[in-house]
Amino acid sequence: MLLEKLCNAVGPSGYEGDVRRIIKEEIKDYVDEIKIDVMGNIIAHKKGKGKKVVVDAHMDEVGFIITGYNEDGTLKFSALGGINAKIIPSKVVLIGEDKIPGVIGLKPIHLQSKDERKKAISYDECCIDIGSNNKNQTKKLVALGEYAIFDTKFSYYGEGMIKGKAFDDRMGCAVLIEILKENYNCDLYGVFNVQEEVGERGAFVSAYNIQPDIGIALEGTICADMPGVPKYLRATEIGKGPAISIMDRTSIFDSDITKDIIKAAEENNILYQKRRAIAGGNDAGAIHTVGNGAKVATVSVPCRYIHSSISSTSLDDYENTVKLMKEYLKTL
Repeated sequence: MLLEKLCNAVGPSGYEGDVRRIIKEEIKDYVDEIKIDVMGNIIAHKKGKGKKVVVDAHMDEVGFIITGYNEDGTLKFSALGGINAKIIPSKVVLIGEDKIPGVIGLKPIHLQSKDERKKAISYDECCIDIGSNNKNQTKKLVALGEYAIFDTKFSYYGEGMIKGKAFDDRMGCAVLIEILKENYNCDLYGVFNVQEEVGERGAFVSAYNIQPDIGIALEGTICADMPGVPKYLRATEIGKGPAISIMDRTSIFDSDITKDIIKAAEENNILYQKRRAIAGGNDAGAIHTVGNGAKVATVSVPCRYIHSSISSTSLDDYENTVKLMKEYLKTL
């Protein structure tokens, strides 16, 4: 399955090569032109008439970067993207191209003082244990600046549910690949950007070079439909369809485009929901601020537990996102 292949691929910010190779192979027979820019973004062009339309997804996932060595052979590290330190202890990771296994260690709670148990966890208190006995041994295996990712495999569970890593934003990548397999009348650019998780860096470059009139970001977005979370804090909910954003930290989305997307959903009986949160940001924040600017919107697949070692979502929500985007693009 395409989603499985994408989610199991390695692609932290700045190291998106594996994901890029998969996408290029998947789309090569469906587009008129593929370019890879200096940043490493994929720009796939389906030539048409009228306004330039960019549909965007980002290839990178959150991960870690190795920053130093401890005397006992464990590694110092920092986040590569937004990963809260609370969720990292005891997680299994893979380091670099050799996929060296490691475990994120923290002082056992049994040995922590009362004050230590109360305070927030920091990256400085954690280490990555690769089973090495000393610093010199570790230096031979792992170089400074190597990346690390969560060691999580894609799988199915429950009824119509899937789980795995990097749903933010391999969901968007998979949706965009499926979109590109059909033909439209608009001048369409399918753009797979790099380094979104560290500040939308790839999107600034690709948007500047394309100068689109319309930009739509496809995302795997936050979902908090669980016990103890009040209704008003549930940004999205599993099983209620693709989420259409109104505003986030970096964008106020164009009301006309948003209405047209909703109209496409309603006319084609596609389940959808509005994203009830303004937290976070995505590539749309870059697309609408470069060159002459562009009108933007965001459509997302709701995903539980994003920016952690594992996420989950509904296959129905993913498939409805594909359907909605195809129907909307046909109206242009």
